[in-house]
Amino acid sequence: MIRSELIQKIADENPHLYQRDVERIVNTIFEEITDAMARGDRVELRGFGAFSVKKRDARVGRNPRTGESVEVEEKHVPFFKTGKLLRDRLNGK
Repeated sequence: MIRSELIQKIADENPHLYQRDVERIVNTIFEEITDAMARGDRVELRGFGAFSVKKRDARVGRNPRTGESVEVEEKHVPFFKTGKLLRDRLNGK
């Protein structure tokens, strides 16, 4: 499902809301999650999962084409851990 499909589904299930309002709500939620992660905060949605940021240290990598050593800088990457309810639902429990 992509963002526009999510907005359409929510709008269809809530005919009393205008589509532009639903779009604004969905965009605000995603922006808040992104902003929290940019600050280094953890975002937990009970029953769904938790978004966090993990730090990857600098290291020496290899260029797969040439085999040459390459310095890879330290970076922060998003991480998602599923919640128990989502995991159970995916596994048919």
